[in-house]
Amino acid sequence: MSGFLGVPVGAAYRLVFALTHLLTPVAGGLAAVAAIVLFTAAIRLLISPLSYRALRGQAAMTRLAPKVAALRTRYGRQPERFQRELTALYKQEGTSPFASIVPLLAQWPFLSVTYLLFRSGTVNGGQNQLLSDGLFGVPLGAHWLSGSGLLSVHDLLFLAVLAVLAALCWLSARLAGQALPGAAAPAAAAARTSAPAPAGGKGTGMIARVLPYVTVVIAALAPLAAAIYLLTTVAWTLAERRLFLRRAAREQPPAGAR
Repeated sequence: MSGFLGVPVGAAYRLVFALTHLLTPVAGGLAAVAAIVLFTAAIRLLISPLSYRALRGQAAMTRLAPKVAALRTRYGRQPERFQRELTALYKQEGTSPFASIVPLLAQWPFLSVTYLLFRSGTVNGGQNQLLSDGLFGVPLGAHWLSGSGLLSVHDLLFLAVLAVLAALCWLSARLAGQALPGAAAPAAAAARTSAPAPAGGKGTGMIARVLPYVTVVIAALAPLAAAIYLLTTVAWTLAERRLFLRRAAREQPPAGAR
């Protein structure tokens, strides 16, 4: 592998390869799969502060959406005034439009390196030995469509991985449909007063529900190792968001106290 990600992918490869050897006496033939899962979890734990900041930013944007819509309605024909009022609102709330975007972009190099490691046949000019290991006799470098039939172990294993991944994506989509902390009250108030929903709200919600399933398509076209990585990282993301929502709900003041 060449390019600016070649060096970090090579470093990650050496770490996962060493972890595989370390786990072999305990996990046996499952050592490579265990190493993929543990390494992915370690990376996600490392970048979890960025994930938390991104979730806080998303919650803030959702909470402020009705106020932003009101400012747009009031000052829509005065772009400079609207921008000043919007900036003042974000400053008052201690957030910004980039509060969720910047942490997500900061995670991209880590997640890209990990994904590339588990889908690349070569690393630093040599064969990716991780992909030569297997799970139940299926090489980690194998692709779903290269199997010999629906009743083969190869295809049954891929279908099982994709089914679990699809279930996790379904849970993610359901979670995305829930109101983020602080958004329920403004939404209810808008409904009671028949106020129009913020522009793009329905479209954004639809995208949030459909987007997780793109991961299933990617996994179906990727090597088994990359599919296992995607399964692990989606499970981590789902758990992370659930924990964030529970924590935010506990921190949310009672309705009567507002």
